[in-house]
Order: sequence, then C-alpha cells, then structure tokens
Amino acid sequence: MFLDKKRFKNAFLERLENMYGKNINESTTIEQFMVLGSMVKEHISKNWILTKKNYRERGEKQVYYLSIEFLLGRMLGTNLLNLGIREIVEEGLRDLDISLEKIEQQEPDPGLGNGGLGRLAACFLDSLASLHLPGHGCGIRYKYGLFEQKIVDGYQIELPDYWLREGNVWEVRRSDKAVEVRFGGNVWVEKVGERLVFHHENYESVLAVPYDIPVPGYKNKTVNTLRLWSAESAIKDFDFQCLNNRDYQKIIDYKRSTESISEFLYPDDSKEEGKILRLKQQYFLVSAGLQSIIRSYKKRHQDIHDLPNKVAIHINDTHPVLAIPELMRILMDEEGLEWDQAWSITTRTISYTNHTTLQEALERWPIDMMKTLLPRIYMIIEEINERFCRELWNKYPGEWDLIHQMAIIADGQVKMAHLAIVGSYQVNGVSKIHTEILKKQVMKNFYACFPYKFHNKTNGITHRRWLLKANPLLAKIISDTISPNWIEHPSDLNYLQNYAKDPSFQEQIFLVKKKNKISLSNYIQEKYNISVDPNSIFDVQVKRLHAYKRQLLNVFYIMDLYNRLKENPDLDIIPRTFIFGAKAAPGYFLAKRIIKLINTVATVINNDPTIHGKIKVIFIENYGVTLAEKIIPAADIGQQISTASKEASGTGNMKFMMNGALTLGTLDGANIEIKDEVGDNNIFIFGLTPQEVLHYYQQGGYRARDFYQSDPRLRKILDQLMNGFFLKEVVEFKFIYYSLLQENDEFFVLKDFAAYADTQQRIDQSYRDHKAWTEKSIINIAHSGIFSSDRTIYEYASGTWEIRPIFIP
Repeated sequence: MFLDKKRFKNAFLERLENMYGKNINESTTIEQFMVLGSMVKEHISKNWILTKKNYRERGEKQVYYLSIEFLLGRMLGTNLLNLGIREIVEEGLRDLDISLEKIEQQEPDPGLGNGGLGRLAACFLDSLASLHLPGHGCGIRYKYGLFEQKIVDGYQIELPDYWLREGNVWEVRRSDKAVEVRFGGNVWVEKVGERLVFHHENYESVLAVPYDIPVPGYKNKTVNTLRLWSAESAIKDFDFQCLNNRDYQKIIDYKRSTESISEFLYPDDSKEEGKILRLKQQYFLVSAGLQSIIRSYKKRHQDIHDLPNKVAIHINDTHPVLAIPELMRILMDEEGLEWDQAWSITTRTISYTNHTTLQEALERWPIDMMKTLLPRIYMIIEEINERFCRELWNKYPGEWDLIHQMAIIADGQVKMAHLAIVGSYQVNGVSKIHTEILKKQVMKNFYACFPYKFHNKTNGITHRRWLLKANPLLAKIISDTISPNWIEHPSDLNYLQNYAKDPSFQEQIFLVKKKNKISLSNYIQEKYNISVDPNSIFDVQVKRLHAYKRQLLNVFYIMDLYNRLKENPDLDIIPRTFIFGAKAAPGYFLAKRIIKLINTVATVINNDPTIHGKIKVIFIENYGVTLAEKIIPAADIGQQISTASKEASGTGNMKFMMNGALTLGTLDGANIEIKDEVGDNNIFIFGLTPQEVLHYYQQGGYRARDFYQSDPRLRKILDQLMNGFFLKEVVEFKFIYYSLLQENDEFFVLKDFAAYADTQQRIDQSYRDHKAWTEKSIINIAHSGIFSSDRTIYEYASGTWEIRPIFIP
C-alpha cells in the first residue's frame, strides 16, 4: 500500500470511495483524515499481530504501565514518522491537491490526560516500542477530556471536551476481552478445609471493555499496545424483573452510574459524589487491568508463582496503588494462594513512581468510603496494615508515634503513598533532587526502613515527537550537520557542541528560530487579532496552572515592567512577548483568579499605545500537546519558576532546551540537572534553594509582609490588585492579595521577586548579543539528548523491570 507514491494514491482514492461513496472532490477534510488514519492503522496492524505473536512465543518478561493519564497528542503525524512513510504520503496527497498538514489538523487531541504525568506516560510508550522493549500501557478511555478551555472576559470557562465526536480511528474495541469489576455489596467468609474462602455478594457489576491502540516504534517492527478501559453496564446480569414492573428508572440510574466511571478525566472531587467517582475510577482501572494481565499470563504460563519473572506492573503515581490489594485479591480469592505466597508475588511484581512532594497529592481515602465501595479490597488493605505495623513494632518497639506516622491506615484514612511503598519492590523519584527530598524529608521514615527500595529515574521526553516532529526545520539542520543517527541515538546530539561557535551553523539556528517565531506570531494574529513582533524575546510559561508553579511571579514582573514603562516610555529594553498557556482545575479558585489577572493585565498592556508595543502579553487558551508543539519551537525563554523543592522533575524544561530555548528557572526538579549539563553560563537560575525552602517550612521565620513593606515595586503591584488600577472590580483580586499577605505567601512569590526581576534584566542584556545567545542555544540543544525518554526507559528496563529487547524479525 505504501511502497510507492502511485500505489498510495490509488489505495487512498479507492478507500475514500469505499468508506464514503465519494470521489476526491466531494470529500471533506475530516473524511480524508479518517481514510488516511484507517490506512495507516491497517499498515501498522501487520506488525502489531507479528509483535504479539513473538511476545507469546518467546515468553519473555513484559511490563505493564498503569496510569490514570496518557496525554498522547495527535497520533497521525507521529505514526507516519515512526513508520517512515511520511514523505510518500505527503507527496502523494500533494499530487491529489490535498494538504497533509490540513488533514493532521482534523485530528483532535485525545482527552486522556492533563499534564506532565500523562505526557510522561505517552513518551514512555514511544520509547518502549522504539527500543524493542515489550511494554504496554493501561489506562481509562475517557469519553470527555478534562475540559475545553475558553477565555471569556478574561475568565476561564470550561466546556465539555468531547474528543470522541468522530470516533477514534486508532482504536480497536475488544469486546471478547471484557471483564467484570465489582463495587459495593458485602463480603462473608467461609472456612473450607484449612482455607478461608471469601464470598462477595450484592455488588454492583460493571463491565470493563478494552479499546486497544497500537504504539509503533521508530522504524522498527515493534508495535506495543495501549489498552484503555471503558465502563459499560452489565445488563445481562441485571434483575430483569424490574422491566416487567416498568421500573425503568432503576435501569437508567444503574446505566448512568456505570458509564460515569469512564466519562470524565478527574471529576470534581470537592463534594462527596466526586470523591466516590474518583475512587471508582481508580479501582476500575486497576481491577480491569490486572484481570486482563493475569488472564494473558495464564494463557502462556502454567505456574502463577512464576508471575514476577514474567510480568512487571508499574504504577504511575498514587492513582493506581489499588493494584496492590487487587493483585492480592486475585491471587488469594481466585488462584487459591495463601497470604504469604500472594504477598511475596505481589511485592516482587509491582513497582511505583512517586511524582510529588505535595501533601495534598499524596492521596488519602476515608476508611468508611473505602470500606463501603470496595469491601474486599479494604479487608486486604487492613490486613496489610496490621502485618506491617507488627513488623514496625518488632523493628521499633515502643515507638508508637513513629508507627502511627508510618501506618497505612490511620486517623480515619487509608494513605495510598504508604501502601505503595510497602507493597512495591522499588520506589523511584523522577529527578535527583526529588528523590533526595523523598528519602530525607517526605518519606524519610520509610527510607530508613527500606533503603534498598528507593532509586532515582530522572524523567525524559521522546525527542522524536518534541524535536523531529515538532520542529522539522531544526531537525533537518541537525541531521545535515551531524547525520540522522541522533534520531535513534539521542546522545549523538552532543556532537553539536563542536558547532556552537561556528558562525554558519549559528546563522542557520538563528534563522530557524526566527521562522518558528513568525509562524507562532501568525497564529496569534489569526486567533486573537494581536500583533506581536517576531524580533522580540518570546518569553514562555506554558504548563498546568498551580500556585506552586508561580505563574503569579511571572505576571507580577510584567506588572512591574509595565509600571516602569509608564513612568519612562523610553526605557531601554528589548521588546518582550510574554506567552502563557495553562488550565486551572475547575474547583481551584485561586488558580482561576490568576488566569483572570493575567488576561486583565494583557488587555491593559496590549491596548496601551504609550508603551510603543515594547511588551505584549498573550494567554493562549486550551493549552495541550498540539499547541505545545507550535509554541515550544518558537520560544527564546522557557520559564520553569516553581518554588524550589515542589516540582518533582518537570519535562517542559527538557522540551524547551531541546528546541534551543534557554531556561529561566529555580533550583528545582530537573532544572538542577539541566544546569549541571549546560553550565551556569547557559541557563538563568535564581531564587531560594530547596534546602532554604524546606528550612522555612520546618523552622518558620518567613514574613511575607516584610517584603511588601520593604520593596516599593512589590507594594505598588499588590496595591494595584486592590485599587482598581487594572480592573475596577477590585473584589476580583482580593483573594490573590490575601493569599500572599494574610496567608503568608505559601510559595515564596514575594521572597523570590527581587532575584527573579534581576535575572530577567540579565536576560535582556544577554539577548542583545545574538551571537552569544545562539551559542548558548546550541549548547542547550547539544546537551538535551540525556533527557530523552529513551535513556529513562533504558534505566527502568535494566534497573527496575528487568525486561530485555525483543527484536521482531
């Protein structure tokens, strides 16, 4: 089908007629996308079948990556690149007077994730397949994504993100692989011989139906699987007597309750119903996933005791931690194993990645909720806790406070991070500093108890999407300069250091950045009717909006810069375009007020002719993977300014450096490792250190009001929140004001402001020397290879999962 351009064109026209009964002139762009997608999936399917066959016959160990999010982005372009057929397809479509770029724009971003957690999972799937490693994803097929963000009068408005409106061309529904997941009901125990048998009755039955998406590796024959589970009603098990009584409402309520499980990513958990739904989602994911994994294992292997030698199950953050008691349930209740046997298998099969030091993100569930919704699972967790506490008592006799702190069940709650550590054979942080904070601060008691479990795996990004696909102009220059080997061996990017001072290469890099900035400028003009100068510094902060990520620090600097320009319109600065992109959780009031502030400041600045366009502020709505691919290649500065110690790793910092942007950041997460790679002169670091932040949290002594009183810039900015300078309705920003001064500025925005402003001034001065700036840019690109997810996955494969490449013949 894709061997040459002529065969492709004929096949495309024939498929279009067969699917839609139309010729090329009558077809719509979305129909053309569906046709091309179906052809590409068919092309992938042969190797998909071959991969499964080889895995089955070889019987090698495989890993299953359980994650509540998979932020895939559009897949057509990536699949074409990985299959090595993009040029044939693009040229063939051009002959038919069809733009491949326009077809690609028809594909929605799959609503399967929100931020770095989900994007990391997607990058890992790409690297697993590209490295010939047998590894698969397991997630939920959300009908709606988090939400579609609209900005109306500066406010975030949430609309349903119905990404499945046209279906998903990449998925295959596997009805024959469906499994049952049980909620509620009651459990009673019967002694049969020497065994206790647990009977689960009166439960609500939910059918988990898998939808499989192929994940092809880069120019190889490996095609792994992302399996997404959809919740459906198990009507066949329903009491049909209610139909005779015309009690339709009972069935409607049941169907609604069932289907809501896989309806929305991250339902609002500010109320009890939302909390229950989140817990349901988490158990639904792990129960369906583990039942499927065990069923697949038993088709190939006789002995369940050999499971850890053939299967590795990895839980991505605390959301899938119920995999631990669920595996225990399957091994004991369905496979007939004793507790000690089941526990030994479980704790040699499951590994865990922690993604946060934020206490609110280390999930806890009320005992009563867990016991009611998941009675058998709660019984198992209770037994795990009892046995663990007895071990602690033997190790630390009499230290009741320590045991209470480490208990899995305490203070009326089930502590999921504790369960994850106790039930896993390995726990990893996602950057060197994050892992050290886990060991010495957040989980120091567990590290003292299980030092052998803790390891570091610094995150990575797939360079094939974030450079080869997102920035083809830069990728071509790199390939022409050092050969295309870097695509399969990203460490080869290091060779670019030899060209950092080369005037000809610098000029090429500069021109590519300029073209990408013009492209983004055109998008902004078309979308928002705002003219931005491509010669200005593109200063970008795009990420999930959270107080610790400190978009507030950025907008305060913009307010200060505007104040200075108003006082002196002739102020000597390089023109600056500040670009934001961020979604705030629907129930996160402070974050949504920060979005309103950014947009209010943008409206005032962008419409003030007295500052002569020296600064512009752009908030790009509905930020996601596809927009990131447009924004990041155009950035001169990537802002990574989270409060030190709060960002576990960050991967946006890696994407920016790989595309030649310089990092403006704190000593947080992977910023530290980027700094170690590129050197102090090629990154802009400011602010408190992690140790200083942790000292303030532990010892106190920080007074935010001191900075308000001592720094006239800050006093003016904060007063402008309250005096109507930017917005007459002063009540809008009171919450921000009070969070800083009355609640003492939890994330040290005011403390770091002066250092941040000074560093921004250094950026202004540095950018004036284009030659030196471009040299810094090249050095960043050259050192980005170590942050490829290929490196991260290789470390997991060898050091955690113990899986080996399987080369598909």
